[in-house]
Amino acid sequence: MVLGRALHYVFKVGDRDPVIKFYRDVLGMKVLRHEEFEEGCKASCNGPYDGKWSKTMVGYGPEDNHFASELTYNYGVGEYRLGNDFLGMTLQSSEAVSNAKRHGWPLTEVQDATYVTEAPGGYKFYLVDQDQPKTDPVQKVTLAVSDLQRSIKYWCDVLGMKVYKKNDSEKQVLLGYADEQCKLELQDIGGPVDHATAYGRIAFSCPRQQLPGIESQIRKEKHKILTALVSLETPGKATVDVVILADPDGHEICLVGDEAFRDLSKVDPAASKLLDDAIAADKSKEWFAKHRHEKPSA
Repeated sequence: MVLGRALHYVFKVGDRDPVIKFYRDVLGMKVLRHEEFEEGCKASCNGPYDGKWSKTMVGYGPEDNHFASELTYNYGVGEYRLGNDFLGMTLQSSEAVSNAKRHGWPLTEVQDATYVTEAPGGYKFYLVDQDQPKTDPVQKVTLAVSDLQRSIKYWCDVLGMKVYKKNDSEKQVLLGYADEQCKLELQDIGGPVDHATAYGRIAFSCPRQQLPGIESQIRKEKHKILTALVSLETPGKATVDVVILADPDGHEICLVGDEAFRDLSKVDPAASKLLDDAIAADKSKEWFAKHRHEKPSA
C-alpha cells in the first residue's frame, strides 16, 4: 500500500513575469519558495535542458497541506507548444473569479458557477465561484488518457490510489490518496495523448522507505521508469530521493521521499522577493533582441 500525498503539478513557463502576475493577482496564490540553478536537473525536473533554470512554487498555503504549482523556467527558452495532455486544474475560489473580472482577465462560464480561464502559455484553469474552503482551494488536476480502464489499473494497482468517483458515460474517473487532498481526474479522450514540448509532471510523496519497493514493482510489471531512484540536492536545503515514472500514456510522475521533502518545502518568507529580483536581473530577452533573434521555442 502506497502512503501517498499529492504535492504539485509542474508547468513549463516561457516568461515568468506575466505568469506570476496571473498566479498572484488573479488566482490569489502566494510564492512559497524560489530557487535558481546553474545547470539542468539530474531527474530532468526542468525538461531536457542543461542550462540555467529556475523553480518557483506557488500555492494557497504551506506545501505540507496544500497542492502547489511548480513553475519551471529555462532561461534559453521563450515558448513551449501545448499538447492535449493537460486538461486543467480546478480551484474553488470566488475570490479568484472576482480577481479575474476586476483585472479584465478573460473568463468563460462553462456551467453554473464554474468558469474557465487560461494562464499565460495557455494552461487551463477552472474556477468554481464558491467561497474558498478552509483547507485547500485546489480541488483536482485533470489529465487526458487514451484508455481509461488501463489507466485506472495503473494508478490504482501500481501506485495505490483509490477511486473516488467514476463516470462511465463521460469516461472520467476521480482518483486520490486521501479525502482532504487534491485529486487526480483522468479523462478518456478516445485517441492518442500528445505531450508536445510543454508537457508537465505530477508529483506525489510517500515514505522514503517505500521508494525502492515501488521502483522494483514497476520494473517487475515492465512499466516505464524515466529516472531510477536518485538523490537531488538543492543548495542550502534538504536532499530528497526521487524516482520518476511514466504512466501508460507517458504522463510523468515524480515520487519523492516525504520526510526530506517536508523539510525542503518549508515556506521561504523571502521567496517572493527572490523571484522578483531574478525576473529583474533576467536579461535573456534583451540579449536575443540585441542579436536580432526571437527567444527560441522549445
